[in-house]
Amino acid sequence: MKIVLWVCNEPIQRALANKIHARFPLAGIVTESPVYRRKISLPIIFERAWEKILLPSFSGAWTGAQQHFTDQYAEWPSVPMINVENINAGEALAFTQGLNPDLVFVSGTRLIRKPLINYKPSIGIVNLHTGLSPYIKGAPNCTFWCLATAQFHMIGNTVMWIDEGIDSGNLITTEHCSFTGNESLKEMLAKELEQGQDLSLRAIEHLATGGRNNVPQDNLGKGTTYYSRQWGLSQSRALVKNFRRFKAEVNNEKNKSLRASVKTVPLPGV
Repeated sequence: MKIVLWVCNEPIQRALANKIHARFPLAGIVTESPVYRRKISLPIIFERAWEKILLPSFSGAWTGAQQHFTDQYAEWPSVPMINVENINAGEALAFTQGLNPDLVFVSGTRLIRKPLINYKPSIGIVNLHTGLSPYIKGAPNCTFWCLATAQFHMIGNTVMWIDEGIDSGNLITTEHCSFTGNESLKEMLAKELEQGQDLSLRAIEHLATGGRNNVPQDNLGKGTTYYSRQWGLSQSRALVKNFRRFKAEVNNEKNKSLRASVKTVPLPGV
């Protein structure tokens, strides 16, 4: 089975690429290095400074999680690669077509659009979503939203068939992430990301052996799509406040009951 990755150019995705390549040798990788041209206003500067000074556990958590993967995987696998500013660039499609993969695996990029999404490898295009679909979708980070809204029972990962929506494709598999309650915020994020990578390997194994799980999200229920523009200082403060609750409540009977009530999509035989 020939696999091409479309991923964001960051340590988390570099780790994913190495893990997949160790089990299923990759035919090639397209990395995306976005250049964001958002205007920086005084309120945004104030919020970022406030987070760094008064919410250090939050401001350093994502950087710390990235460093966790940098320490393990300093280099990308030695396979054909190109880097683009926008994953939807024509170069990404031409590169992929030249490799003629059976499967394209996507993680961490911006929304895949036409004509890229119309590419039809023999198995298909699948996406790792670091959130539990259909319940929690969107940006900037579904685990952050689960903490900020105190939905501790909704932290998990999804591998899905890609479509034109935001994390809305039919499901291959979904899975909660387990925690001890002793993790720091950085350790919690790293654990959730590691679990998503492990779920990806199991999903690829399922596809490589002929499996084709394909469950519409509506079969499980409805959820909420969050947007980066909705995230601000108040959400960051709620996250830090609720993280203390998370540590105390994640394994209590109420949270276990809530988790048990959430429908997920296990892989066959699991």
